[in-house]
Amino acid sequence: MRTNEVDLAALGRVVRERLGTAEVRAELARLAPPARRLAVRSAALRWLEDERAILPAETLRRVVNQVSDEVVGLGPVERLLKDPEVTEVMVNGADDVYVERRGRVERVDDLFVEGEEQVFHLIERIVAPLGLRIDESSPYVDARLPDGSRVNAIIPPLSLRGPVVTIRRFATRPFAPDDLVRMGSISEPVMSFLGACVRSRANIVVSGGAGSGKTTLLGVLSSFIPPGERLITIEDAAELRLAQPHVIPLEARPPNVEGAGEVTVRQLVRNALRMRPDRIVVGEVRGGEALDMLQAMNTGHEGSMSTAHANSPRDLLTRLETMALMSDVDLPVAHVREQLASALDLVVHTARLSGGRRGVVRVTAVEGLRGGAVATADVFVWHRQEGGLVPTGVLPSIARLLAERDERVDPRVFGAPGTGPARGSAGGPPVRPAVSPPDAVPGTPPGKRGRGLVRPDRRAGRASGTAAIRAWPGSPRRLGTVME
Repeated sequence: MRTNEVDLAALGRVVRERLGTAEVRAELARLAPPARRLAVRSAALRWLEDERAILPAETLRRVVNQVSDEVVGLGPVERLLKDPEVTEVMVNGADDVYVERRGRVERVDDLFVEGEEQVFHLIERIVAPLGLRIDESSPYVDARLPDGSRVNAIIPPLSLRGPVVTIRRFATRPFAPDDLVRMGSISEPVMSFLGACVRSRANIVVSGGAGSGKTTLLGVLSSFIPPGERLITIEDAAELRLAQPHVIPLEARPPNVEGAGEVTVRQLVRNALRMRPDRIVVGEVRGGEALDMLQAMNTGHEGSMSTAHANSPRDLLTRLETMALMSDVDLPVAHVREQLASALDLVVHTARLSGGRRGVVRVTAVEGLRGGAVATADVFVWHRQEGGLVPTGVLPSIARLLAERDERVDPRVFGAPGTGPARGSAGGPPVRPAVSPPDAVPGTPPGKRGRGLVRPDRRAGRASGTAAIRAWPGSPRRLGTVME
């Protein structure tokens, strides 16, 4: 059989059929992945020799690799997942494949998918080892690959383009803080400030749109957590890879075929409170678990972190309020806002920048309740003209928490007058306190979170209010809420 007489597509299909029987697959499943590929390669070469197919070395290698990917890998998309520059693979039916490289989406023209059946086979190969299912009664599923990549699949009748698979890949090596600084996603002074906040057990939520780098930033921020703490991570599909030695990952479970056995993120958050956590990290808040997360932050589990979809820090607070009201606990809106104001310390907002780059575009401090609404203050804001994050000149109230817990932050980071800009950051306006100075609440016990919320003009000439402040034994933030 000469080279020009070989139908490579038909040849690959025949080899896959011969190696894809139940007996062969069962035998291959007992082997380790490297041995499995060698066995498939040997079997394919033997069959090609029997057929006397004379192929060039490069063509032979390509055909054998295609067969190996189909039998023990993920078929045509396997080579895309091996490309270190590919961060997302999008299979839109049988004849339309896109990838994301360096933040830009581009079509793959040299990828051949043999009909929708092969896409269905790809989906089944992903979900079957996880005990998940996808069919007409349950036509979409969230899953993950062994390397932690996130997978979403949706099939007809919900998808009008046939079976659609979206695979979000993560770096083989988790990003470190220096990596984000080097890539221009965040400046060094702002990263140092966030690291000090994490070490001081500030409660942080990372917000942003889809694909803006929320999970990546959450993983980087978690690297500042001291190694001696017990962490519990809770996710719909496990993605976080934390370097700390004492990490307990929990993963939600969808219902089975009978519709029973579902375990939600909210149930896992409640259960985590009984597992003696030092911190709770929720991969993403989407529903009623927001209330449980806020209550955990307010009941001794300081330093907890999470992510949520939002267009801005202010929109995030509105979404968290809405999601907390979605729980089965009937609470007034004012009480939910009080929980938000008391629990959260910082909101870090991410977005896609020009050229497909992802980065931090806003760091916002939560400053308690004022006038019945949650007060916020932007600490750093991204400016196109400056090409990065610029301090707004606001001294956030969290600076007092950092000082109480011996975390030294250069005041030039906030744009302090007379000191000039910190290294690596653009200059900003003079610092102005976002709240009252630390000595505005002399009755605050040592070690408590000092969050003076009563403005000086409100305290002036009000002896009764001053007496109440001095006699108040609890959190100044809570005091501000009561006085409002």
